[in-house]
Amino acid sequence: MRTDSGTVLLAVLTGAAIGAGMGVLYAPDKGSNTRRRIKKRVEETGSDLAERLTHAKDELTRSAKEKREEFEHKLEDTLSHMSYKADDIIVGLEHKLEELRKKNAQLQK
Repeated sequence: MRTDSGTVLLAVLTGAAIGAGMGVLYAPDKGSNTRRRIKKRVEETGSDLAERLTHAKDELTRSAKEKREEFEHKLEDTLSHMSYKADDIIVGLEHKLEELRKKNAQLQK
């Protein structure tokens, strides 16, 4: 899902840059002014793209951190639950062992 969003964002930015460049090229202005405008648009688009990439990287880092913390929490809960189950099994086995000892004592009489 994120890959699709990133691809769409890149396509939109590329289209916007090409459209802006074409608009400047076809504008009735001196060549030096046109080149200056193109350079300015390229710099603006580059800055915008860098900012968006930084934001996307930060968002991905934040999301990965949240997922890691969520995983660690679920793992801790699972291990805790398993520990309680193991305790329950041990208690049950101890009761069975006590019953067997009593039956064995009765059979030896």
